[in-house]
Amino acid sequence: MRRLYDHIDLRVTNLAEATLFYETLLPALGFSRRMNVPGWLQYEAADHGVAAFFGVTESERHVPNENRIAFWAASVEDVDAIADIADLAGAQNIEGPMAYAPGYYAMFFEDPCGNRFEVCHRVQL
Repeated sequence: MRRLYDHIDLRVTNLAEATLFYETLLPALGFSRRMNVPGWLQYEAADHGVAAFFGVTESERHVPNENRIAFWAASVEDVDAIADIADLAGAQNIEGPMAYAPGYYAMFFEDPCGNRFEVCHRVQL
């Protein structure tokens, strides 16, 4: 199957404040290889070949909005585990984890700068 995305470049208002959050959360989401990129906190997925990556950099003018990045989890238990890690990292829990519809279980949260995320497990019924 072809790749569905290559990378995520996310902006935060204060990279120093957001670093611990992302160093804790990203490995739990599968971005386990830390890369040394000046001005960025960047993690790659541990794949063979060209890996997807998640990069975070500072922009003083960044204003969080209603956009949301959603990550898929393999099971309801994985959603719960990642929810615990997000809480430990300092996420602002918006809602969940809980069942929202048959076959749809999720948690919604924000990073320290107000960027929105979701971790969900969905199955086709």
